Amino acid sequence: MAESQAEQTQKGLWDEMGVAIRLVFSQPKLSAMMFLQYAIWGAWAVALAGYLVKHCGFNGQQVGWIYAVFPLANLVVPFTAGQIADRWLPSQVAIALFHLLGGVLFFVLGFQHSFGPMIVLMFAYCLLFAPTLALTNSLAFRNLGDPQRDFGPIRMWGTIGWIVSNLILSFMRQQFGTEKPEFIDLFMLSGALSILMGLLSFTLPHTPPSTGSDPLAFREAFVLFKNRSYLFFFILAFIVATELQLYYILTNPYLQVIGPSVGISSQTAPAWQTVAQIAEIFVIALLLPYALPRWGVRKCMLIGIIAWPIRYVVFAVTYPLYTTVPAMVWLTIASLALHGFCYVFFFVVAFIYTDMVAPKDIRASAQSLINVAVLGIGSFIGSVFAGWLADFFTTDKTTNYGAVFAVPAVITALCA
Repeated sequence: MAESQAEQTQKGLWDEMGVAIRLVFSQPKLSAMMFLQYAIWGAWAVALAGYLVKHCGFNGQQVGWIYAVFPLANLVVPFTAGQIADRWLPSQVAIALFHLLGGVLFFVLGFQHSFGPMIVLMFAYCLLFAPTLALTNSLAFRNLGDPQRDFGPIRMWGTIGWIVSNLILSFMRQQFGTEKPEFIDLFMLSGALSILMGLLSFTLPHTPPSTGSDPLAFREAFVLFKNRSYLFFFILAFIVATELQLYYILTNPYLQVIGPSVGISSQTAPAWQTVAQIAEIFVIALLLPYALPRWGVRKCMLIGIIAWPIRYVVFAVTYPLYTTVPAMVWLTIASLALHGFCYVFFFVVAFIYTDMVAPKDIRASAQSLINVAVLGIGSFIGSVFAGWLADFFTTDKTTNYGAVFAVPAVITALCA
């Protein structure tokens, strides 16, 4: 008897789970690379704003500018990371040097409490860290036998690293307190992880630079815009990236407003937010390897884009109802799981699609170029837009989050 569609799907998912488990053993160094790459990022990206306000006494604008240096650094990536990976240094050596230097800078940053030195050193660090995002993707693509099938499970370890580093940071704060955060807090943790990543990178598969072609590889990446489909995708990725920042910046304060009605405090809100990362692991490890070969890039991206307005609509509808219908808060928590589809089926697929359409000689530069749209211009504008939007709908220190989240709901719905 022929298998039903449900049985075939279940069998396919179990097959892909086997791929994810196998890769941990067959590609342990690539798995560890992704784990540490995103553990470093997660250790500072989530908690930095609170650290700057509590321990440095910075105001909102100062915190915003310090966060803005990361997307600004990403604007330089096509002229640095792509060149280094495509032409000058083996990828694993470039990653090692960037992380070793970045680790030293983080140890220095831990002892800074003035805005001037902090923003200068943070920008210097971001100039070192930003290239490694594209370089690790490029190195993984070049050393996987079947990138379309295997990149998702490998990238899953990055999400696990992000979660683990935040759990470690919370443990450190609970065990050692925060009287002298420069010795035990996020900069020290990120610095130690960066040094470890730098040392590990020297053991990664040798990935030499390309030879025998134009030394200005980044210019060749712009040739991709002659492909109308890729140009449309690039513009779409930019727009969606601006709305991603609204999720990252505004979700935590939103949960602190609506959460107390069901017992969620400011201390436990970050833990509840890991629902998003747990869902991301499931989607990237199981669903993406199954869906991409069967449904193709276009359908996977469409699923990812549709998930965005659904999540923001839930956020917007919950705000006016959370006091009278507390169960709506749990619906908002559940909607965080859509982040797995929002991020993986759009942004991870974007990296895979870019690798598919780019000529071999310029793939690292092409990865850097898409990072410009997602982590550069899009993130910078999105960060500024998120702050402006929250202020626009704030009266007497009370933010109307229903109106705030209605805006990205409309924008992402138009993208779909």
